[in-house]
Amino acid sequence: MAKGHKDKIAVITGGANGIGQAFAKRLAEDGVHVAIVDIADGAATAKMVEAAGRKAVVVKCDVSEPQSVTTMAQEVKKQFGHADIVVNCCGIYPQRNFIDMTYDDWRKVMSINLDSAFLVSSAFAPAMIERKWGRIVNMASSTLGSVTTGFAHYVASKGGIVGFTRALAGDLAPYGVTVNAIAPGLTRSPGTLVRTPRAGFKNMDEEFEAVAQLQAIKRVEVPEDLVGAVSFLTSDDAAFMTGQTLSVDGGRVRR
Repeated sequence: MAKGHKDKIAVITGGANGIGQAFAKRLAEDGVHVAIVDIADGAATAKMVEAAGRKAVVVKCDVSEPQSVTTMAQEVKKQFGHADIVVNCCGIYPQRNFIDMTYDDWRKVMSINLDSAFLVSSAFAPAMIERKWGRIVNMASSTLGSVTTGFAHYVASKGGIVGFTRALAGDLAPYGVTVNAIAPGLTRSPGTLVRTPRAGFKNMDEEFEAVAQLQAIKRVEVPEDLVGAVSFLTSDDAAFMTGQTLSVDGGRVRR
C-alpha cells in the first residue's frame, strides 16, 4: 500500500461508475474518504467506499458549469472540511467525422473533458496551498499518441489536459501540491460500452479486441488496471513527481 493516504479526503469527478468508481473503491481501500461527484447517481460507489470502512459523500454536479462546481465545492467543504486529493476523471468519448462536427459538438467535449478540470481544480487548489499538501490527477488518453479518426474534439481536449497538467504543476509545486495525469488506452467501461463502434467493427467487443492487439499486453484494458496508478500518484511516495503523464495502456503508446 502506498504511503500517506489514511484519512485523506478525495474528490473524484465521474465517480458514479467506470474508471471513476474503480478509483473511488481503491482509494477507500487505501484509507481515503471520498466525495463522489457526478451528474449520475453515485449511490453504488458510495456503498463500495463505505464497505471499505471509509466515509462517502455523493454530490450531484455538472462539472462543466461554474455555479454547479461552486455549489459542489461548498457541499464538500461542509461535509469534509477540505479536499486533499482531486481526481478529474469525468469525460465523454463521442465519435464524429470532422467534416460533420459542429461547434456545439466541439464545445460539449471541451467543456466536459477540459473545462471541468480547470473548474474543479480551481475550486480546491486554494485550500491545498494553505495546507501545503495536495494531489491533483487528471485523465489524459492514449489517443493523443495514436492514429485516430473521428475524434478531433476528444484528442484536442486530452491534449489540453496534458498541457494544463504541465503548467499547473509548475504553479502549485512551491506549495507541496503535485499535478499529474494518467493516459489510459481504450478501457472497457460503461462509457465505452455504449459508444457506437468505429467503422469496420460490428460491435464494441470487436473494437476492444482489435485495440488489444496493438498493445504489448494483448488483453482488453479494464478500470482495475488503472487503480494502482492513481493510488501511487495520490500518495506520499509520489511527492517528487509532478507535471507528468503516466501511460497505462498495456504498452500501446511509448512516451
